[in-house]
Amino acid sequence: MKKLRALLVLGCILPALLAGQDLESFPLTDAWVTGIADKSPETPRATPKQQRRVLVFSLHTGYEHWSIPHTEAMLKALLETSGAARCTLSKDISDLQPEKLGQFDAVILNNTCPERDYRDMYYDVYRNDPAMTEAQRRERAAAMEAGFLDYVKAGGGLVLIHGGTTFQNNSMAFSEMSGGSFDFHPPQQPVNVQLAEPGHVLLQAFEGAGFTHTDEPYFFKNAYAGKNFRPLLFMDARELTGLETPVEDPIRYISWIKKYGAGRIFVSAPAHNAQSYENAQLLQFLLDGIQYAIGDLKADDDATAAGN
Repeated sequence: MKKLRALLVLGCILPALLAGQDLESFPLTDAWVTGIADKSPETPRATPKQQRRVLVFSLHTGYEHWSIPHTEAMLKALLETSGAARCTLSKDISDLQPEKLGQFDAVILNNTCPERDYRDMYYDVYRNDPAMTEAQRRERAAAMEAGFLDYVKAGGGLVLIHGGTTFQNNSMAFSEMSGGSFDFHPPQQPVNVQLAEPGHVLLQAFEGAGFTHTDEPYFFKNAYAGKNFRPLLFMDARELTGLETPVEDPIRYISWIKKYGAGRIFVSAPAHNAQSYENAQLLQFLLDGIQYAIGDLKADDDATAAGN
């Protein structure tokens, strides 16, 4: 009976301890944005070849990350303070139509989580449109996705930040383009982020050492299994708590780059919490990755050279 009671107590305490790792949300303020701008690089690592324009797309139809507005503000401060690019902020799906995408050198998907039932952002937008039949909704969603893939394949840049990896989570075509789809994450906890290739140009910001921050440790599926990308950051799943089952492949990549036709993709799963953006090294890393996606910063993106 004592053993049973102890197990019951542990069952109540453990979730509370894990939940206690969550960082508290806080309102977006001018003072916080000013602090981010002060920590941002004054100049980009690579001089822009021309005036660059970036679309920061932040629509969510499913889970709402509290840090969405903070990430928008961070990106605007980061890119415009350094002079790397001008930012357009949007939550309007029509801005992802092919005729509009051509205005931008890159698209950044900021925590664009769709409904869990469908995991299809385009379908979520159109599925309740009374002016369309179900077949028309499906057709429109498929056409929008195809147009987005064509944009990247033709040379557009794509950046996926944290929940941005769920954008078209059930689409294998989108997963093959981006390098993987979101699978799951254990509870928030301190995550020891390590460098996959310390000498890589996109990891210079960290000066040879990783960092630790509180985050949702993202695991990926679908195209991720092929690891057809150049890894940048990874975590060791053996260091994590709250996993329901052991992970066979403990070295899990949480950031990478890859080519898709003439386009370039930069994936960065950190961070769920806006507090992570207060790390100047992470800001430099994000800027460098975005400059890679835009096409201004050259980086080795050969997946085979990384030993995958």
